[in-house]
This record gives sequence, structure tokens and C-alpha cells, in this order.
Amino acid sequence: MSKLIIAKFGGTSVADFAAMSRCADIVLSDDAIRVVVVSASSGVTNLLVEITKTTDVTERYDAYAGIERITLAVLNQLQQPAVVAGSIELLLVELKALIENGGAVYSSAHKDLIQSFGERLSSVLFAQVLRERGAAASCFDVRRVMRTDSRFGRAEPNIEALADLAEVHLQPLLAEQRIVTQGFIGQDEFEQTTTLGRGGSDYSAALLAEALAATTVQIWTDVVGIFTTDPRLTDQARCIPEISFDEAAEMATFGAKVLHPATLIPAMRRNIGVFVGSSREPDAGGTWIAKEVQQRPPYRAIALRKSQTLITVKSPAMLHAAGFLARVFDILSRHQISVDLVTTSEISVALTLDEGGMTSAFSQAFEPALVELRAFCDVVVEQGLSLVAVIGNHLHSSKGVTGDLFQTLERINMRLICHGASKHNLCFLVQDADAPAVVKQLHSRLFSV
Repeated sequence: MSKLIIAKFGGTSVADFAAMSRCADIVLSDDAIRVVVVSASSGVTNLLVEITKTTDVTERYDAYAGIERITLAVLNQLQQPAVVAGSIELLLVELKALIENGGAVYSSAHKDLIQSFGERLSSVLFAQVLRERGAAASCFDVRRVMRTDSRFGRAEPNIEALADLAEVHLQPLLAEQRIVTQGFIGQDEFEQTTTLGRGGSDYSAALLAEALAATTVQIWTDVVGIFTTDPRLTDQARCIPEISFDEAAEMATFGAKVLHPATLIPAMRRNIGVFVGSSREPDAGGTWIAKEVQQRPPYRAIALRKSQTLITVKSPAMLHAAGFLARVFDILSRHQISVDLVTTSEISVALTLDEGGMTSAFSQAFEPALVELRAFCDVVVEQGLSLVAVIGNHLHSSKGVTGDLFQTLERINMRLICHGASKHNLCFLVQDADAPAVVKQLHSRLFSV
């Protein structure tokens, strides 16, 4: 096919029958959309996570009842529900069996299996919505091609295996029909179900686009594109018509919720255009993300990421000594703790960690890492901080950037500043309580017309 589009629809876009019908309009408006990647219907993944977290059987069944209610509400509005009723019933029975036989605590593998049911249910339903509109469409189990490692909860895809399997099992189907498949989930070499982490449906769509040599990935969500900042923080936020891969990657990394941070990696590797738009307002425009853009302004957006931890490691032994930083980062690496920002002085180093992204495994590793660090240096841990990132172009060399920043925030205590490492961002930490006002003030100064 000369043109191939992968369209991904998020949880709110497939929340109910009316939402799925709007998405069907989008899919059927362009014959180049041959692969549709869906998230779980809104609320379902949270209920599945609740099942895996609680040890109370009654609470598990209550969560299951919520999932069943959301699913059957869509099923019963189909014109021909009997066509997929059997498939839906089999999935619900399998999920119920996992609840009944789950024991007190689920293993990591069982948690991923349980959390896969949201996408598996919504994909069956959406494929039928398309068929009832006269489209040739089928539901395809993405686990047949999405090979990953066995790191449950945050599995890494095997790019080569995905490409080979997609060519064999998926590519031949596209000329004759539209394929509806699942985001977020995959399968390891032992045929165990894995998940790519919350928000991983965007990443799944981009990976499939890469494997199938697609021209475009469409990310349909509940907002009209990517904004200059979170519209909930200021009514001056506006949609960005176009943005480069580099800028969008910085935004996703530093807190913008529209895209999963890993989404752009496959798109950048194959130079695949990415469009972000609203499934509620598909004609309202959106944001194009591409390698080359017409304009590269100094300031493009402001991202905010709350719940940051600042660790300051200090030791006189660091003065004129080689190997201190290597020792610090070796400890963090062994405990699989990812660091975002780093600043250093002669005898101390300050670094930030993202509490919001901490999994239970991360939390369990955090304290042992601190014990090792405190064995040879003083460690101070500060929490309740927010990371504000100014995203743009040539920020490391543009005159007046820091002046704009300091003048705007002269009454705000900035706990850490990181500038110069990237030409696309300038980052700093403030108290959580100050963060919304800081973003609003900065946006007013940097983006006022």
C-alpha cells in the first residue's frame, strides 16, 4: 500500500457506544486507515488494577462488576450483539476465573494478564461497531506479533521480532480489511501476557507503524492536539499546529500527558508523521509532529511534572577526587533507579527522581539505595517538589532566556535549575504548592501576543 495510517484511540475515545461510533466515523472517513489500536474503555484499566492490588475478594468482585457493566452497556447497543456476545462472554469468564483462583496476592505475570482484559474487550466491541457500519474489519490479537521481554508491568518490545511477525501475520490482511487490535499489551517468549506500562497504547501504535512501514500515526484523544501548557492551568493555553520530534519528546518526558514518552522513538527512527487530535472534534484541527517543521520558535511550550524527589549527596571526599560520581550512579543503576536532572558542585551532587512514575518495585528499591549511599556520604531527601520545563529551540544559546525566567519568577524559590545540557529545554524545581502559579506566570510572559 502506498499510504498506510495507524489510528490509535484512547480510553475516553472508546468509553461507550456513542464514543466508539464517533471513532468509527473517523476510521471510515479515510481508506488509508487500515490498523486501529484501541485502549481499554475509560475506567476499565483502573478497575483491573484495583483487582490486582486488593486482597479483599469482595472488592475484587465489585471491580469486576464495574468492568462487566461498562462492557455490556456497549454490547447491548450494538445492532447485532449476538455476533460478538460469545467472545465477550469468554473473556469475562476468563477474567472471573482469575479472580476466583487468584489467591491472596497476584504474581507480576498474573497482574499483567488481568490488566490485558480492558484492551481485549474494547477491541472486540470496536471491530463489531465497524462491521455494522459496512466495513470489512476483524479483531486481531496483537500478542501474536508484539514480542517483549518478561519485565512485567514495563515490558520492552523486541523490535526485530515484531517486524518479522507483523510481515507474516499482519501485513497480508491489510489490503482486504481493517484490523482492530490492542494497545498496551504484548507477549514474551514463553507466551505469557505482558504490558508496556500505563499509557503504552500510544507506544504500541507507533511500534506497529514502524513494523508496517506506515506513513502516519494518528493519536486520537480527548483534547484538540498538544497545547502550549496544560489548559487547566491557564485559559491562555493554545493548541500548537506543528512541533518537532525533539520538542515533543521533551514535552512528553517532562510531564505533558497527551503522549506517552516512548511514543516518538519508533516514529523518529522511521520518520513517521504523528498527528494528535480530538475524537470528539475531529474537524477542529490538531497537532502535527514531524522531523522538519516550518518554524522553530525559542519558546514552544511549558510542561509540568509534579511529585518530584530531590536527593542531595554530599561528601568532602568528593573534592578533587575521581570516581565519586561513578560510585553514586553505580548504586542507583544497580537498584534500577532512573535519574532525571543532575547538578554538581565541588563536594555535592543534586539529582531528581520522579515519584509519580514510581512503581512498587521502584519504591522497594529506593530505601536500600539510600542505605548504600549513606554508607559513604551525607544524603538529604526533599519531596513535595514540581519540575517545570520550558520547551523550545536553541535555549542553550538564545540571549535573554534566563533573564525572562528570573524576572518572571523573582519572588519564587527555585530549588534547582538545569540549563545548557539540552538546546530544547530549561528545567527547574519549585514547591508543589507554587507550581500552578509559576506555570501561569511564565506562560503569560513567554507566550503573550
